[in-house]
Amino acid sequence: MKISVIYPILYRLRISQKRLFRFIRNMKEKSRFSKNLRKDSYSFTCKKHQSLLRRKLGNSDPQLQENKITNLKLAANKIDGIIINPGEIFSFWELVGKTTKKKGYIEGMLLSMGEVKKGTGGGICQLANLLYWMVLHTPLEVVERHHHSFDPFPDEGRVLPFGSGASVFYNYIDLRFKNPTNQPFQIRTWVTSKHLKGAIYTDKEWEFSYHIQERNHKFIKQNGKTFRKNEIWRKVVDKRTGNFIDESLLIKNFSEVKYEVSEEKLRTYSL
Repeated sequence: MKISVIYPILYRLRISQKRLFRFIRNMKEKSRFSKNLRKDSYSFTCKKHQSLLRRKLGNSDPQLQENKITNLKLAANKIDGIIINPGEIFSFWELVGKTTKKKGYIEGMLLSMGEVKKGTGGGICQLANLLYWMVLHTPLEVVERHHHSFDPFPDEGRVLPFGSGASVFYNYIDLRFKNPTNQPFQIRTWVTSKHLKGAIYTDKEWEFSYHIQERNHKFIKQNGKTFRKNEIWRKVVDKRTGNFIDESLLIKNFSEVKYEVSEEKLRTYSL
């Protein structure tokens, strides 16, 4: 067991240290971060996506999902309209900032140290998940992305491949991507009564499309524990001709499962 688990004060001190180091690093990189907002959208759509605000997550408290919606509205508003110009870097935390009660954030669900917990600002990982999934369908290049080391809930209502999201924790576990092209891209994010929605636009037609595929998905048992693994691949296609350009492995996931998996599923996904 980690010392930080036995002595929580050491864990908090370590977090403070990491946040300080990231703050110093961010100050040095400040000029590279995207900061300009535009409230009217560019004309050409790269990718749109939406995710349900409410779905069954094991035995978790439904009120935490209602609280999450409040948090998502605040965070999405900070990102909505951001322009990533050529050479610039998008940083989730540079835009959203620390999620404090003073800013209106309330207790939501957090995934931390292998457990589901409550915390101020909880639930905004859903926004990071949405952003990451959309970015995979664009030429924007991911330069920092983290994922949870465990799978907390069964797949009820899941529409995206397992392990295709992104974890964020202020400020040193960030989601960042840069624009390596010669044209700007714009992110829109907003919340409706049922969905968190997002879109990525650009100012002229991009010539390629991107297709994400899950491969080699299975549940396995090792040393009395259940694990889940898969691969996420991306295929690039020329929009004008339909010709295949390239494909690459983006992610290899291997995570401990925190819920019961039936023997049928273990057999089915191991075929």
